[in-house]
Amino acid sequence: MLTECPNPRCRLTFEVPDEKAGKNGPCPDCGQVITFRSREILKQIEKERRRREHAGAARGGADAPPGSERLVALLEDVRSLWNVGSIFRTADGAGFARLHLCGITGCPPRKEIAKTSLGAEDHVAWNYHTSALEILPRLKDAGVLVVGLELAPGSRPLSDALEAGDLRAPLCLAVGNEVSGLAAETLACCHAVCHLPMRGSKGSLNVAVAFGVAAYRCAERLLVE
Repeated sequence: MLTECPNPRCRLTFEVPDEKAGKNGPCPDCGQVITFRSREILKQIEKERRRREHAGAARGGADAPPGSERLVALLEDVRSLWNVGSIFRTADGAGFARLHLCGITGCPPRKEIAKTSLGAEDHVAWNYHTSALEILPRLKDAGVLVVGLELAPGSRPLSDALEAGDLRAPLCLAVGNEVSGLAAETLACCHAVCHLPMRGSKGSLNVAVAFGVAAYRCAERLLVE
């Protein structure tokens, strides 16, 4: 299987065994740990990006420089349009200024998004990026703290990080795919990785629900009335 490094400064095309599709490993050139995706999938994502740009549907809301918005979120490969719409509605309610929609994450205008967003996409600014690595370095250079919401080795409860004062605005809350979560390269870009404690038999929440809990906890601590 041919894959491509998503690092904009690398973009090496190389081959990996088919059984490694969806798994993590280093790029043989730049050493970035990435999630291996077939080049066919990456081409489809790039084709969709170009289509959206041509149609003027790659962004919504007012443009603002990175770092000027106190709370933003990044959605990576969120497959369900209903989840995307729900996150738009929650982002609006919690006070998030912008959503960065990455990879296969669907973008407005879509009737499925509108059904659960109830028009929130008209109030929350958004941008589309083929890869999280297109926007995360820009956010970090602008002083934005990037926090991945993921139960992973070394992650800590979000409430603990907030109570300790280790998280501050401007902040980008990153959430990932409903099944596989955040990609390895995205987690590697995060300043911190936090999780929501699970006290039942399941290991995770629905991504829109998890975003809702985390978004309001961050907003209540970091947004000044």
